[in-house]
Order: sequence, then C-alpha cells, then structure tokens
Amino acid sequence: MVHGIRLIAGEILIGMDFLLYTLLAATTTPTPVPDDTYNSPGTVGFLVTFAVAGIAVFLIFDMNRRVRSTRYRAEVREKLAQEELENLTVEKPERPAPPAKPNRANQEPDQAQ
Repeated sequence: MVHGIRLIAGEILIGMDFLLYTLLAATTTPTPVPDDTYNSPGTVGFLVTFAVAGIAVFLIFDMNRRVRSTRYRAEVREKLAQEELENLTVEKPERPAPPAKPNRANQEPDQAQ
C-alpha cells in the first residue's frame, strides 16, 4: 500500500511520509553529556530535606501542645464558672407594700357630684 508519491532520487516525499519526515527533521535530539546523566541533590540536598522534615515534625508537636493547653484552660474556666454559678444565691428584693385602697364607706352623699 502506497501512501503517496515517493521520488527517492530527488528526496521528495509527498503525503503522510512527507509530514512524518518534516516532523522528524524539525525535532532535534539533544546529545547527552556524560556529566549531566546523574542528577542527585547530594549530601547538601539530603541535609536540607532532613532539616525541613525535622522542623515540620517539631511544629506539629508544638501546635499539638498549644492546642491541648488552650483546651485545658477553657475546661478549667468552664468549671470555675459552673462553681461560681452554683455558689451564687439570688435573693428577691422585698417588694414595697401596695398602696392602701381608699375608704369609700365614709363618703357623704353631697360630695359625690
């Protein structure tokens, strides 16, 4: 099966072969340098990574300690507030005596106008 016209003598390719040839000619493959084939962070990279991991672990433990102490303080405050409410006695104030009702039995008939 032929995918296009191919003239080998003039190096002219037509069709799908031409497209493939053009793409292959356009992409260049880099030549590997022997020194760049082994990429490693080395001892310094390992130490820096180890230090970052150690700091992260320290921060997690420190955060956990601070959250725990804050929670304990809140629990103690809550208990103290509860005890204060239990010891608090509320006394009702004495109410004043209601006003005396007027004595209407002693009214005279002439004054009723």
